[in-house]
Amino acid sequence: AVEKTNSSSSLGEVVDRILDKGVVVDLWVRVSLVGIELLALEARVVI
Repeated sequence: AVEKTNSSSSLGEVVDRILDKGVVVDLWVRVSLVGIELLALEARVVI
């Protein structure tokens, strides 16, 4: 189920709503310059 949030919601309200729904978000971001890998993004959502 997709739930739209109001733009006036605070971060605390959004986190509280996510915790109430039992949603786990794992986000991993990596940006390198000397190692040449400029952007890597991995995200997992468990409901």
